[in-house]
Amino acid sequence: MVKETILIRKATMLDLDPIERLYDDVHSAEESGLLTIGWMRGVYPTRRSAEASIRRGDMFVLEDGEIRGAAIINQIQVDVYGSASWEHETEKVCVLHTLVISPRFGRRGYGKAFVRYYENWAKSHGLPELRMDTNARNTVARSMYQKMGYKEVEVVPTTFNGIAGVELVLLEKYMEL
Repeated sequence: MVKETILIRKATMLDLDPIERLYDDVHSAEESGLLTIGWMRGVYPTRRSAEASIRRGDMFVLEDGEIRGAAIINQIQVDVYGSASWEHETEKVCVLHTLVISPRFGRRGYGKAFVRYYENWAKSHGLPELRMDTNARNTVARSMYQKMGYKEVEVVPTTFNGIAGVELVLLEKYMEL
C-alpha cells in the first residue's frame, strides 16, 4: 500500500535518467512476459520522449524514497481523440499520458495515487473533462481506470507513437468543479 511519504512533482532534467530506467524496466518486463502494456523498446516511450516532456514542463514523477513512477499531464489531445464520440464536449480538457509505475513496485497503489493526483491537478486548473488512453492489451490499467470511474468511450485501431496495430482504448471522466 502507498505510504504517506510519496511525493508527486514536476520532473526536472535531473530526473531524466531515473525516468529512462523506469521505461527500460517496463520494456524488459513486457519482453519477458511479466507485463502486457503494448509499448516497444526504442519506439515508445524513450529517453527522447521523456526529455521532450520535461522541457515542455508537463512530465511529473512519483517519489517514495526513489522515483517509482512518471506520467505526462497536459491538454494535448492525440489525433485520434478528434473523431471520438466523447460524452462531454468541452475545451476544458486535461489529458494523462504515458503513466508508468516501476514493475518492481506494482500493485501497491502508486498508479491510483498518480491518477488521483492527475484529477486534483486538473480540478485546480479548471479542467473538468479528464481524458486518457491505453492499449486494449493493457487489461490491468483498464481495470484500474474503470474502478476509478473512467468510462471507455471507444476502441480505435491506429498506429500510436510509432507502434503499428494498436487498439487504443479512449477513456473519459467528467468532474464537477
